[in-house]
Amino acid sequence: MNPTATTALDLRDIHGAASPALWPPAPGWWVVALIVLALLLMGAVWLHRRWLRRRDRNEILSELDALSHCSSGEHTADCIARLSALLRRLALRRYPRAQVAPLSGNAWLQFLDDTGGAGGFTRGAGRVLEDGAYRPDSGDVQIDPLLQLARRWVTHNLEAGA
Repeated sequence: MNPTATTALDLRDIHGAASPALWPPAPGWWVVALIVLALLLMGAVWLHRRWLRRRDRNEILSELDALSHCSSGEHTADCIARLSALLRRLALRRYPRAQVAPLSGNAWLQFLDDTGGAGGFTRGAGRVLEDGAYRPDSGDVQIDPLLQLARRWVTHNLEAGA
């Protein structure tokens, strides 16, 4: 081969392609980043809702525990009224307002039985919720069976709502 012919071709050495730049990322990485961000956001919302449910549950149970210090006596009517208000607040959270809000008297007790009372409100200790807060002789009422029935109803509805 003629040495002058090779120099005339002006050949260069083979070089590989330049490495890709780190920024901006390829479109696939943008999709992955959006998916990860959406999953993190959904997880944060789920954790926040779970925290709110647990906080509400603990508040309701602590209020019920505070009512367990009531004993039969002069403050029984107040305890019955507070217990009834607690049950109604939980029922309004758990069930549609249109279903719960208009209930009173025997219809309210029947609703409590239908949603976890198992007959204890219309035929048992819960019967006192109908008018116990307004009776002058409510001091004769045994509050412990009523509180046990209310605790069963509350725990049933808190577990079902979780």
